[in-house]
Amino acid sequence: MAICIVIPAYNAAATIAPVLEEIVTLGYPVLVIDDGSSDGTADLVSGADVTCIRHQSNRGKGAALRTGFRYALEEGFKGIVTIDSDGQHDPSAIPYLAECAAERKLDILIASRATQFEEMAGLRSSWNRFGVWCMKMRTGFEITDSQSGFRYYTARLLRNVDLEAEGYDLEMEVLMKAWRSGYAIGSVPVAARVADGRSTSHFRPVRDTWNICMTFLKFM
Repeated sequence: MAICIVIPAYNAAATIAPVLEEIVTLGYPVLVIDDGSSDGTADLVSGADVTCIRHQSNRGKGAALRTGFRYALEEGFKGIVTIDSDGQHDPSAIPYLAECAAERKLDILIASRATQFEEMAGLRSSWNRFGVWCMKMRTGFEITDSQSGFRYYTARLLRNVDLEAEGYDLEMEVLMKAWRSGYAIGSVPVAARVADGRSTSHFRPVRDTWNICMTFLKFM
């Protein structure tokens, strides 16, 4: 199965190089979307054996992911793994994530950080627990982490689900639209190196959590 690794990156010069070094050794094609960085992220990426698409201005994580999805589909990849650029996820788990998705015939498989929720900053910890409970009550899906950015997607899902969100709420939007369209979604425990990446994340706890909540409620 041809798989592409998609990495959205914004001002990630301090963290992205070791992430790329690990992923490139796995042998997968890698696409970085530099979302209007001003810290030299693009220069670091240009020195690695990866493809880079650059947004001229910062448009948000969702917009970066949609750019990556579009590229992967145009290039004919059958599966897409998304992973954050801040080093919180473990790239060595990529083959495991892809294999589990294929074995379980899932269109979305989330690398779950549920065992590490206690390590997260207050609002994010509470929202992750609440989000998981809401997803189960509304959709019946037995997922244990609704906001992890480390995920596997099938091309058939991304080709048939119209995504619009620009920010972190895209990762909730794709779950809800996949559920509405009858696609299979699951999660598998994968320990993160840093539970929520809070020292390097651009996640805005109040605004982004609110947008995620509103996205979920829109599909209730």
